[in-house]
Amino acid sequence: MRRTVATLSPASARIPSLTRRLLLWTLGALLAVWASFVGMAYLTGIEEADELTDGHLASVAALLLNLRPGETVTPAEATRRAPTPWLKAHDYQQSLNVVQWDADGRLLSHSGDAPLPPFDTPDGFATLHLGAKPTPWRSFSQWDGTRSRKVVVLLDLEERDDLAEDIAGQMVEPGLWLLPVVMLVLGFAVRRGLRPLYTLSHDVAALDVAGAERLSTGGTLREFESVVASINTLLDRQQAALVRERRLANEVAHELRTPLSSIVLQARALGGGLDGAAQAEALARIGQDALRAGHVLNQLLALARASRTRLDELEAEVDLAALARDVAADHAQVAWQHGATLGVAASGPVAVRGNAVLLEMALRNLVENALRHTPAGTHVEIRAAPLEGGGACLQVCDDGRRAATGETGTPAPARAPVDSLHLGHEIIARVAEAHGGRFREMPAPAPFTTCYGVELRTGPALDATG
Repeated sequence: MRRTVATLSPASARIPSLTRRLLLWTLGALLAVWASFVGMAYLTGIEEADELTDGHLASVAALLLNLRPGETVTPAEATRRAPTPWLKAHDYQQSLNVVQWDADGRLLSHSGDAPLPPFDTPDGFATLHLGAKPTPWRSFSQWDGTRSRKVVVLLDLEERDDLAEDIAGQMVEPGLWLLPVVMLVLGFAVRRGLRPLYTLSHDVAALDVAGAERLSTGGTLREFESVVASINTLLDRQQAALVRERRLANEVAHELRTPLSSIVLQARALGGGLDGAAQAEALARIGQDALRAGHVLNQLLALARASRTRLDELEAEVDLAALARDVAADHAQVAWQHGATLGVAASGPVAVRGNAVLLEMALRNLVENALRHTPAGTHVEIRAAPLEGGGACLQVCDDGRRAATGETGTPAPARAPVDSLHLGHEIIARVAEAHGGRFREMPAPAPFTTCYGVELRTGPALDATG
């Protein structure tokens, strides 16, 4: 398939992009999920750090309660330890402070830099504010089994919070580093997944509407099958319409060339000094050819009008029964001159939503066709009736074949269509199509021999009773 490279115009550049929209929605959803994950990871890290430090305090207290205490010391001689700043270099090294009392409240030991807590510190976990300038400390207090010794283990709350933030940060940091990578991979995946759509767009752009080329259905993704089938169907219809229009144009050119050539010949003959009878015949022939050419042009104008009808012009309420009576009245003189009778069969109002001018034009074509192509003595009848399930049917029936029956009683063959160009039928078909219906030859009810009608599926606008 030959590909054409299309350049984006400023107008097309402003058209929303499906790729961009998918990327924005996908990355937005990813960021929302990622932010939720980061928030949950941070909160989980803090909670786990709190539980870790509390468990550490309880473990140290249990360990000390299982050890025999040393001799008692006075507060002025409280135990001190040598500075160990190198321990602080470890991320999870914590400076625990331990205080021990006997049952009488005498201080047995005091290690660490924490201010001395009160002896009556409640058992279990607590947050104490100690020192001249109160600072928060996390503590765990517990008696031994004989309630002869009490141990309190303390940890600076700020140090615990630092540990919690460090653990939470360690959980969040890998996700933050991976986020740009995931976004790039996701963007690539979206573009790669949309490649069949890009290919289909290029194939559609490369199609020649006037040619016979169609989109290939082989290897098409399931989601695109209906799209490809619809495009091919539209191309088939377009091709059929182009063929029909070309054939119609050729026929129109041929049909117009004949009367126009005849007019030119007759006009030249008039300038050649014809006698009175020949001159009158030439003038009559010119008039007939002019009427014939005018009829073709009028049909073409009607066809163009039926083709460009918009949907918003089909919302008027039209009574087909009244329309039939009006058309019958307009053609009564023509029917009398033709030696035919023209009637209307409609039990009551038959109303639909549509374009009154187009429907009248279609009905006139049907009536004129019946009068023009049937012998004298033909009875033509216009029928309007509602259809079951909504809509209505407009028919023109005649008994022209019965009227043309010879002495042998054999019915005459079916008459030819409207005219040599089929313009009348083409006009009627397009009017029916514009109203969501169809035009076809229908079974003729007795005593008629031929019946053409239009089925309108736009739905009735009124009840049959009006």
